[in-house]
Amino acid sequence: MPRIEIKSIPATVDRVRAEGNLMHIVNTGLIYRNPKPHLVSRHAYFPSLAVLPDGRIFAGFDLGSAFESLDVRSHYAISSDQGVTWSEPQATPLPPLDGPFSCTCRFGISPDGILVGIGALWDRSREGEGLANADTGGFVETFPFLIRGDGHSLDWEKPEWIKTPLSGPFEICSPVFFGPDGDWLWPASTWKDWDGHAPHGLQAIVMRSGDRGVSWPSWQPVMDGHADGIIHWEIKLAAFSDGRILAVCWTHDSRVGRDLPIHYALSEDGGRSFGPARSTGLTGQTCMPVILPDGRILAFYRRTDQPGLWAQWSEIRGGGWVNHEAVALWGGAVHASAVENRPMTGQMSALRFGLPTAKLLPDGSLLAAFWCVEDGVSVIRYFKIRHGTA
Repeated sequence: MPRIEIKSIPATVDRVRAEGNLMHIVNTGLIYRNPKPHLVSRHAYFPSLAVLPDGRIFAGFDLGSAFESLDVRSHYAISSDQGVTWSEPQATPLPPLDGPFSCTCRFGISPDGILVGIGALWDRSREGEGLANADTGGFVETFPFLIRGDGHSLDWEKPEWIKTPLSGPFEICSPVFFGPDGDWLWPASTWKDWDGHAPHGLQAIVMRSGDRGVSWPSWQPVMDGHADGIIHWEIKLAAFSDGRILAVCWTHDSRVGRDLPIHYALSEDGGRSFGPARSTGLTGQTCMPVILPDGRILAFYRRTDQPGLWAQWSEIRGGGWVNHEAVALWGGAVHASAVENRPMTGQMSALRFGLPTAKLLPDGSLLAAFWCVEDGVSVIRYFKIRHGTA
């Protein structure tokens, strides 16, 4: 397998080791960095992780010459040594679409070892325009698809278009979540179309499939505050051992143009309904929760009061979210909300890091990955972490 050299470790690692005893950073490195940025522009964004049946680690991510360029395509790399080295990226198959497009995809693995990617092709026929309409807050036409692959051989089936139970576009922010009752859940958020129409408001939802992704006939809200101007983005799901499902969302008050603390909601019926949205007390944006074997929550999120990628140990106790130890993993970057009075859809070009994702590994450690700009190149960086129960 081709090897990718691991570059320098950020100075944050030593500081993290010194704080508390729940989280210990084993190492950090790169899943992907353009090896020749002086010759060609190639940036990496939006990682997702899966642990394959034989213990190898699968990392999906998007590659393109710029954040919203027409040549953005989904790729993946494999690690056979628990994240120390990674293969060269390979392109994932895509469904055909007439005209110019860019794409994205998020990957997970089913309990029976099937790689499942859920993504979208974005219509880029508007010459000179990006993904979002700065005047309306709307988004380009979105064509969602699903792809399956063998978790052992990595042989891919033909991608399939998804017929959704409600009109789009949708934010492609999470992989398929495999529910405790065998149903597949697709976490997403509704968006405005290019002209600014949003017939279902702006809310976080889950779409449901009872036939392993062949059809998606139903959906239900998870967090819906659009009547009060509250928007929930970047929904992520995680499961407790007792079957409860945790949802967390980046929460934004559109009336004043300001983020609220990250919110969470719980489902006790396999994701068919969720309780009220409540504050985690975490001041930030995209958040990825991982539920540890003892029920504690390790949340990775874009913090905004102290900008950077942070890891937060929390728990749900006494009917509320309780925060404990927090450590900074990576920082010194520009975050979207640093620009006041600017529509959120117009801030995408200002992003310099984001979309944390994390998975528990077979050895009990945890691998967290995110994209970030280092030395002018957007890379996929990882942190390997041991926690107090590992």
